[in-house]
Amino acid sequence: MAISANRLELLQIADAVAREKSIDRSIVIAALEDAIQKAARSRYGTETEIRAEINQKTGEIRLQRLLQVVDIVDNISTEIALVDAQERNPDATIGDFIADPLPPLDFGRIAAQSAKQVIVQKVREAERDQQYDEFKDRIGEVLNAVVKRVEYGNVVVDTGKGEAIVRRDELIPREIFRNGDRIRALIFDVRREQRGPQVFLSRTHPQFMAKLFAQEVPEIYDGVIEIKAVARDPGSRAKIAVLSSDSSIDPVGACVGMRGSRVQAVVGELQGEKIDIIPWNDDAATFIVNALQPAEVAKVVLDEDSERIEVVVPNDQLSLAIGRRGQNVRLASQLTGWGIDIMTEAEESERRQKEFQVRSDLFQNTLNVDEMVSQLLASEGFTSVEEVAYVDIDEISSIEGFDEDTADEIQARAREYLEEQEAKLAEERRQLGVSDELVQVPGLTSAMLVALGKDEIKNMEDLAGCAADDLVGWTERKDKETIRVEGTLSGFDLSRADAEGIVMAARVAAGWISAEDLIEVSDEELELSDDDIEGDEEGFEGETFDETVVDVEEELAQESGAEDVKGEPSSE
Repeated sequence: MAISANRLELLQIADAVAREKSIDRSIVIAALEDAIQKAARSRYGTETEIRAEINQKTGEIRLQRLLQVVDIVDNISTEIALVDAQERNPDATIGDFIADPLPPLDFGRIAAQSAKQVIVQKVREAERDQQYDEFKDRIGEVLNAVVKRVEYGNVVVDTGKGEAIVRRDELIPREIFRNGDRIRALIFDVRREQRGPQVFLSRTHPQFMAKLFAQEVPEIYDGVIEIKAVARDPGSRAKIAVLSSDSSIDPVGACVGMRGSRVQAVVGELQGEKIDIIPWNDDAATFIVNALQPAEVAKVVLDEDSERIEVVVPNDQLSLAIGRRGQNVRLASQLTGWGIDIMTEAEESERRQKEFQVRSDLFQNTLNVDEMVSQLLASEGFTSVEEVAYVDIDEISSIEGFDEDTADEIQARAREYLEEQEAKLAEERRQLGVSDELVQVPGLTSAMLVALGKDEIKNMEDLAGCAADDLVGWTERKDKETIRVEGTLSGFDLSRADAEGIVMAARVAAGWISAEDLIEVSDEELELSDDDIEGDEEGFEGETFDETVVDVEEELAQESGAEDVKGEPSSE
């Protein structure tokens, strides 16, 4: 085969490209073989199966055409008769392939250019695979890199073997980077994309601050102190909860360091972000009180079912507890995972008085008792007529001033009231035209049936056509604000799981699905392979394959190691 570079030069080119791109030499050799095969097909026909082999020791190139053994030959370029095949190989049978050596040939310019594109593409793919393999297991690490360029606010950095990107929403507000600046960021995502693996970095991720503390505080690196939770308002303020496994080591003091040296090093990297270091506590109430520092807390009331806590603070501590624009309470909520409601002692006292008065009026009007009895029931913690009607009689008779006869009478009045209300609701339901079949759906009360009827949900088909959101409501983002959309049964104590159960029971009763269909089957995730990026097949005048083999080394050497990011990357 006539090439301007001799066989040893061909191997030297492969070695040079492999060293430059830090990829395996065999990958470059395979790319050359593919390029030769593609160029040969343009000479002998695209339907011809060509195999090219390069001896990795001598550089000798051998071309072969594979012919399939058949009874009757339809295409002499791809098939060979059984008789002819057995002359070359007596063991040949129908379906086997016979290698037919091809003579050396001089490739044209168009074929050479096409072969060049194949080599470049194969080497790029090898680089991408290598970069993906290098970073896929490094998610969560802090990367030190150099800024390569800034495009539309996104910072593209040089990792040494490729590129990574810090999108502008992952940069700390008001910080500016220029070409050549050094940058530290967290590797938070690595994905395969059409242009190759994309390494996404972040300086606003909460774990970035945690990793910086691990670098500055030896006790965290050694595992003596554990970072339990982090909450950040990037560039402004952050809270970090720490716990020490050694009782002799103060986790807060260790993170602060001598004269604040350790925490100041982290603050400097985060552009002056103020950091509150909070001691972790297994007791939720204590931990939340710590998280609200520097505000003082007078009292807390936990609702473990809904994971919300009511915090009462002195009047002069309210603004400090809430923080500027709600920042302190928001970060405390993110740190602890609890919803936090803050009120002053005066507001809490006024609210409790109103609740007490509302309950007293409820019992006085529904049970037909005097004000003293209703207040006694309210002060003992009864909140509804249902509680009075169905609680153990001893809990009522044990109230000071009550006896068993009084307790029986109060409970009888409560049950009589509930029966009257149930009858009224049933009559209203019938007037609204709500079908009796809905009464049989588990989880629906008479009051709920009336609410459904008012919303034109009157039979099993109507209910089966609903979604859980239609019953309990949903939240949506509009104009950067969270809007709550109420559902038909939003006023009732109904969870989303209960609503889904009601809807599915209605669909079974309506015959839409069977009980067996309720078995949950997880969908299989389809893994889509990356699309191959083919180069331009058009040739150019004045270039032969002989020149191309040498030219590939120069072209790859001029590249930066990964394709440039054109424009603003899409955010997912």
